Amino acid sequence: MTIAWNAFTPWTALAGGALIGLAASALALLGGRIAGISGILGGLLRPSTGDVAWRVAFVLGLVIAPMAWALAAPVHVPTIDSGLVELVAAGLLVGIGTRYGSGCTSGHGVCGLSRLSPRSLVATLSFMGAGFATVLVLRHLLA
Repeated sequence: MTIAWNAFTPWTALAGGALIGLAASALALLGGRIAGISGILGGLLRPSTGDVAWRVAFVLGLVIAPMAWALAAPVHVPTIDSGLVELVAAGLLVGIGTRYGSGCTSGHGVCGLSRLSPRSLVATLSFMGAGFATVLVLRHLLA
């Protein structure tokens, strides 16, 4: 494994993490909501009255913000070593996992851990452990 030092950007990563924390805190403090992406998207798939506008704004922000950043600074485009079938399978498994885990890494990992939720700790450790095991098996043991 090698590190692409030209793509190592600790200051922008720090700023991005701070903005994620600020947005998650603002949504919790001002709106009483958890900034879990799977829950926000799920709420758009089964909308309830008066609950759509903020969800649409949140998702639009997720799409528009990287585009705006790309206009301001050069963006490193990652290389993906997987084929389409692997990517679709991975996406489906992540979707299934968020349903079984009652949330995603943003909901449990960012918001749940900051609230010291034991359930979120177990979920985040499970997400990370499954990810580590998958990489170990697919990239190192079977490669």
